Amino acid sequence: MKRLRSLWIAAVVISTQIPATWACTGITLSSKDGSKILARTIEWGGSDLNSQYVIVPRGYEQQSYLPDGQQNGMKFTARYGYVGLAVEQKEFVAEGLNETGLSAGLFYFPGYGQYEAYNPAQQASSIADLQLVAWILGNFSTVDEAVKAIPKIHVISIDPRGSTVHWRIADTTGKQVVLEIVDGQPNFYENKLGVLTNSPGFEWQITNLNNYVNLYPGSAASKSFGAIELAPFGAGSGFLGIPGDVTPPSRFVRAAFYQTTAPQQSTGIETVIQSFHILNNFDIPIGIEFSAGQTPTDIPSATQWTSSSDLTHRIIYFHTMYDSNIRCFDLKTIDFKRVKYQAKPLDPVKQQPVQTLRVE
Repeated sequence: MKRLRSLWIAAVVISTQIPATWACTGITLSSKDGSKILARTIEWGGSDLNSQYVIVPRGYEQQSYLPDGQQNGMKFTARYGYVGLAVEQKEFVAEGLNETGLSAGLFYFPGYGQYEAYNPAQQASSIADLQLVAWILGNFSTVDEAVKAIPKIHVISIDPRGSTVHWRIADTTGKQVVLEIVDGQPNFYENKLGVLTNSPGFEWQITNLNNYVNLYPGSAASKSFGAIELAPFGAGSGFLGIPGDVTPPSRFVRAAFYQTTAPQQSTGIETVIQSFHILNNFDIPIGIEFSAGQTPTDIPSATQWTSSSDLTHRIIYFHTMYDSNIRCFDLKTIDFKRVKYQAKPLDPVKQQPVQTLRVE
């Protein structure tokens, strides 16, 4: 019964009927030493997602949930070990990295995706959308392998009230794709830019960047305007007009320009730190997701956690709304042949640690 209740909660979390939204912003950076870094946020202003990290060993077997709430869909066994960040339930991995350096994550995609209808005759090859990341991380080492295999399975919704999601998959070569399922058909888009948010679809978001062709880094030059002289008020005026709201199209544009103009760092760890600084600009205050007069949820932020994965060095970093200190898992130090499956809260204590400095 507990498992069924958790499944219902997870479905409601992504329901389009709830005013607060599950928003996500993803960026991609590379360092001078060739390190590939994928970073992203995850937002939900409706409640605490009770996020967990999962350590999944090689050989670990899972089975998908089906629309009836039973865990009797497609079985899949992890060929590769991985570390995942899960929401609401340990099976629902939203972001992760496997021991080969393959990264996968899901992003909220309301109103535009449409999975195929569940067919009981295809039970053994049907997998819930919220479990697809776990299947990808456990079974593939490259983007091409995943792209070849996904059309052979059936991705379904576990609850008709829930929204769809789309996915980002990347490997150590730098190749990255976005998967969107529309009219029941998987569509793959090569993501050369490396940015992803939510709706509308990825191709529309790329086209929309053309509306901001006038933006550039630095400051605008002073110029004469009739009998007067016009001058910028401060640094960064070349970005005057960049959208500042938190809608997915605006976040996509802002992330694209922040990412593209960021100076390249020398090492992977420097680039990871840079990715967190960039994504700090996308933290969503809890109050703005509620209409006037509504009581905001009692959580510190709608941005519940931010992660950054170094695919090259096989390290996944994260911080949360309860603890801004950066923590990490170095997959190279984990023996995925011997380690036991683990699922533990990202925040055992839900309180920001504050250090009082001594003055001598």
